[in-house]
Amino acid sequence: MIYLDNAATTPVRKEVLEGYQELLKTQFANPASLHRLGQESARLLDKAREQIASFFHAKKEEVIFTSGATEANNLAIKGYAFRYQNRGKHLITTKVEHPSVLRAFEQLENFGFTCTYLPVDQDGKVRLIDLQNAMTKDTILVSIMAVNNEVGSINDVRAIADIVHQYPKAAFHSDTTQAIGKINLPYESIDMFVCSGHKLEGLKGSGLLIKRKKIDLLPLASGGGQEFGLRSGTNDFPKEVILAKTIRLALEEQKTREAKVRILHDHAWTCLSSLEGIQINSSADGSPYILNISFLEKKASVIVEALSRAGIMVSTISACSSKKTAHSVVLEAMGKTKQIYQNSLRMSFSAENTLEEIDQTIQEITRIMREIR
Repeated sequence: MIYLDNAATTPVRKEVLEGYQELLKTQFANPASLHRLGQESARLLDKAREQIASFFHAKKEEVIFTSGATEANNLAIKGYAFRYQNRGKHLITTKVEHPSVLRAFEQLENFGFTCTYLPVDQDGKVRLIDLQNAMTKDTILVSIMAVNNEVGSINDVRAIADIVHQYPKAAFHSDTTQAIGKINLPYESIDMFVCSGHKLEGLKGSGLLIKRKKIDLLPLASGGGQEFGLRSGTNDFPKEVILAKTIRLALEEQKTREAKVRILHDHAWTCLSSLEGIQINSSADGSPYILNISFLEKKASVIVEALSRAGIMVSTISACSSKKTAHSVVLEAMGKTKQIYQNSLRMSFSAENTLEEIDQTIQEITRIMREIR
């Protein structure tokens, strides 16, 4: 099997799986329990939180464990909006965000919030002037992703943060799911950002929100007051502790893995750009982990299905929206034609992929395009 859908999820690396299994066997006590075993779990959890905080220029009380990036995005966006709605009810995001962000904004419109959805340029990036023009004295929250999950476009996070912070009432949230462990970011400039373990060769159901201490949130789940009162419910202690190891390994290896992935990405780009009937949608300065193409005369769904039968795993659009949306809203927002945004294919790489796998994939795409009508 050739797996090129790493932006959707990644295989679990051996060190993470072994560490998790050991914790399940030996450290299963509830960290909220007062007995010795529970307090040992609490100590390890605190140590993991402290380690994660050190990676991102944060304090340990700013690290909130969640079930993943979707929950973290919802807690940040809704929790902030409801907590500070007395300051204003204007929110800003973009048309190309992950569904966990877009659906949260749409839901907030039902509660009297006014939402602005910024357009993007032909490369899928936010224009800073559009953000500047959209800001008002009633804007309390801006949510703009760091790296787009479909085309890999990279936004200027520092410049965005500088604009938002010109307005004292406003906070800047960023969906950094496709960025952490892959590109460098000015984390100290972001008020709230998220991480998902399964995008980093870690465990599904494992993630976090980092929000600055000065920011308060309205909890979305009431209960026993875990996670500083912001996410009640029994801690999934083994997953949360092993997430620290997952992130550490990703950050330690970021530079070398990015260099390897860049070779794969550039090779695929060169080969695919020489094929008739294919258009590359990703920009040259985007994330090397994602390469998005469209077919000018063929149906992408047919090609993806044929590749799957050949043992090659790629995707059409975001795994979180593909069952509900018939086309790429990201490419549509980028101004692409109907043929382009309805017939896209995304390859997403990892350092475990090889040049031979890329060559075999492109050979299969060429064969399938020749054989199908």
